[in-house]
Amino acid sequence: MKKYSSILSWAAGMAYFLLLLAFPALAQDNPKLSDAEVAHTAVTANQIDIDYAAIAKEKSKNAEVRKFAETMASDHQAVIDQAVALVGKLNVTPEDNAVSQQLLADAKKTQAKLRAMSGSAFDRAYIDNEVAYHKAVISAVEGLLIPESENAELKGLLQDIMPALNAHLEHAQMVQKQLKGK
Repeated sequence: MKKYSSILSWAAGMAYFLLLLAFPALAQDNPKLSDAEVAHTAVTANQIDIDYAAIAKEKSKNAEVRKFAETMASDHQAVIDQAVALVGKLNVTPEDNAVSQQLLADAKKTQAKLRAMSGSAFDRAYIDNEVAYHKAVISAVEGLLIPESENAELKGLLQDIMPALNAHLEHAQMVQKQLKGK
């Protein structure tokens, strides 16, 4: 139970961190990102969720959790593919940045915690993390990545993925409710 609590604490902290990035009123030093940094951050956020899904596909025995993980892996890979095609078309090289680095550092900790769990505790922690992660990513895309994008096509891609991110959040919340009912 202690490991489960630490996952929830991390997820809440991650959500808060991304909310600080997303809302300048909350964070006076909201980072300024170039289009190359926005692209890198978007790809990083999607890859992190693919990595979480890989852990779930490996560890979970729950059919709904596994189905959700499959959807996350497939949908987020499609976004990465679109982003890679766009930056290739625009002749932009994604640039690593402080936001991407923080996302990766936090993800590494979460992955270690998830890997240490099993059974229904893992399923709940994975889905709870997905709910918190999608809330945070939605806020960051809307409040940081879209506003910081100067290129219309990059901004359009980010706007176009918002319905999918919202659908992912709703799906995660549905699975979360199912798991709490067990």
